[in-house]
Amino acid sequence: QVQLLESGGGLVQSGDSLRLSCAASGRPFSNYYMGWFRQAPGKEREFVASTTESGSRTFYSDRVKGRFAVSKDNAKNTVYLQMNSLEPEDTAVYYCALSVSWRSYAATTTAEYDYWGQGTQVTVSS
Repeated sequence: QVQLLESGGGLVQSGDSLRLSCAASGRPFSNYYMGWFRQAPGKEREFVASTTESGSRTFYSDRVKGRFAVSKDNAKNTVYLQMNSLEPEDTAVYYCALSVSWRSYAATTTAEYDYWGQGTQVTVSS
């Protein structure tokens, strides 16, 4: 089993930055592809960013490309999401997810992930 625990969410103003963390336990972290998703009230969970097992390749949704950066520290069993130039439209619960399947492409659907964290709230005021 794998446990994922997100942290770092909060209330910020438009233009501010936040860094989310997701700590994993239960299996060797370096073997796994990691993703970040978000879900706003009344909307479906949407892909934000992902990274390959080594962290050498990263992928982003068009809505966050250029503003967000995902990184993976295998030594710390942690994946990060650095969020810059935040906008009110970024308000959502952010989830990290882990896939046990190896891949080199962007995994953008929830069905491609096997484990999920409980989520952390990010609220951006205008």
